[in-house]
Amino acid sequence: MGEYLPPPLGILELASYLEEKAEDVEIEVLDCQAEQFSWQDLENHIERLTPDIVAPSALATCNSYAVANTVGIAKKVNPQTTTVVGGQHFTATADESLAAYPEIDIIVRGEGEQTFAELVREFGQHKKPALHKIKGISFKQGDRIFHNPPRAFIKDLDDLPFPGYHLVREHMDKYHFTMMAGSKNYALIEGSRGCPHKCTFCSQWKYWNGQWRSKSAKRIADEFEYCYNEYGSKFLWLVDDNFGLGKHVDDLCDEILKRGIADDILWFVQARIDDVIQHQNVLSKMHKAGNQWMLIGAESGNIATLETFNKKIRPSDVKQAVELLRKSDIFAQATFIIGERKDSAQTIHHLREFANHVDPDLAIFMILTPFPGTDLYEEARQNQWIEDSNFANYDMTHAIMPTENLSRKQLQQELYKCYSSFYGSVGRRLKGLLAPNKMKRRTYRYLAGQGLLKTLASLF
Repeated sequence: MGEYLPPPLGILELASYLEEKAEDVEIEVLDCQAEQFSWQDLENHIERLTPDIVAPSALATCNSYAVANTVGIAKKVNPQTTTVVGGQHFTATADESLAAYPEIDIIVRGEGEQTFAELVREFGQHKKPALHKIKGISFKQGDRIFHNPPRAFIKDLDDLPFPGYHLVREHMDKYHFTMMAGSKNYALIEGSRGCPHKCTFCSQWKYWNGQWRSKSAKRIADEFEYCYNEYGSKFLWLVDDNFGLGKHVDDLCDEILKRGIADDILWFVQARIDDVIQHQNVLSKMHKAGNQWMLIGAESGNIATLETFNKKIRPSDVKQAVELLRKSDIFAQATFIIGERKDSAQTIHHLREFANHVDPDLAIFMILTPFPGTDLYEEARQNQWIEDSNFANYDMTHAIMPTENLSRKQLQQELYKCYSSFYGSVGRRLKGLLAPNKMKRRTYRYLAGQGLLKTLASLF
């Protein structure tokens, strides 16, 4: 995806909620990426700050070792510092993580705002915090690990404060996504949480108990407008795994158009292919309101594989969705997955042909990865398919398990062939460079300048 630096949204959401709900708490958000901190810089900073609680972000499974290293540094500086981690990986692996990492004191499972705020208040009010009464946490006392009952979800997401972008104000002009947005200032916005669909490879739906909750259209537009006016953010990335189309988006577009910022912003959204088809009538309004880029999950052109993934779409739906987006002048990015258990060199060759037939504006190929917390992970672990237990490699570009027909090394080679097949086409590259869609022109010019295939070849 090229060179980019996103703001640390999850930490900013926790921080702003903590500001609102816990009085007399001093909060600092340290963005090590924006600061370009080394591990030694981090250690020096924690030593100067002397925090009571250190809570690092834990975006994905492949970041889990960095999280453990961060809290390890905090404990090295001061063993009395309380370390707290959360997120999908540590929620799914709470027992194993507490056993493996003595430097982790507490894991916040699931939705974090209310639990973390209650935890901080408890530490602020009592020398010996009563951890057993706090719902939604796991912790270790002595040699025993405790898992408290789960916490109910927040009923109305509109009640949440805006993310604490003011806590990283000095970095706001650094956040960017060069390939897709050029030099535009970049902000992340959460419009909803969860997904009602149950794809076997996805950890999101289990983390959110199969529920989908959305902020109101007005609230989302308020956040758009706030980031635009307060920080000059013109590229707004909706982080929702499934934003959902239909009236919800129609109302959002009306709100954005009403505020007069549509011509000056670019926003991104992820959506299901069946939603694109079912709610195609809203696509033109989305483009008018500033949505110029949508990611859709194509995954496979094999109906049996789609059924294994529980996607509930047909291969023909993928082509239709891409054409509908193109008709509405919305840049169509599609994801494709290789490495399903039955995959062979022949089936992946057919996937490459399918991707070329569908012809999205941008194709992302990934290797099926058994993330903790997914149905796939449980199946793979029970059947002893997993050959790589190094979580740093759980990034969808490293082969973690073989198929019945291909070794992990062969899968890596097939991934490169997928990219080579799609982006090696001279015709596609020329069409991209000369495309009427400005997003596509900018993207392909950026890819040409980066030498995409040469870079990818070095990875495999």
